[in-house]
Amino acid sequence: MSVVNDQDAPPPAGPPPRLLDLGLRVAGAIVVVVAGVVTGVLELLLATLRVGGQLIGVSALLAVGANILLSWFAHEVVGRRWAVALPAVPWFALMAVAAIRTTEGDLLLAGDNWVGLAMIVAGAMTFAVMGFRQILAPPATLGGW
Repeated sequence: MSVVNDQDAPPPAGPPPRLLDLGLRVAGAIVVVVAGVVTGVLELLLATLRVGGQLIGVSALLAVGANILLSWFAHEVVGRRWAVALPAVPWFALMAVAAIRTTEGDLLLAGDNWVGLAMIVAGAMTFAVMGFRQILAPPATLGGW
């Protein structure tokens, strides 16, 4: 029979310290905000993608898929229902800036680009649906009770 000293025993498993938990949540929130900007830029770049001279709608599909993943990840990382706003706000701001003509006449999203318009509508509706789902979700319970 062996005897284990209290000094050799690992510390009891439990929830992480509050400061570590808060730090991880803040770091996750920063990652989500940056990812919202990066996916918005990628979608804007792909809005003018053409195959055989015709616009293809890959940007709108990317907006739906990326916004679903970003919304889910934001909720999982931050742990709050309002976390869906973290990727949505910079994404919306980027789309608004892209639709404004500069003094030089540059414009990222033209009104005659159906893919850009579909991307904005699909992305906005995706964030709205994901936010609405978070609002209607029942509160999380510990231990499945």
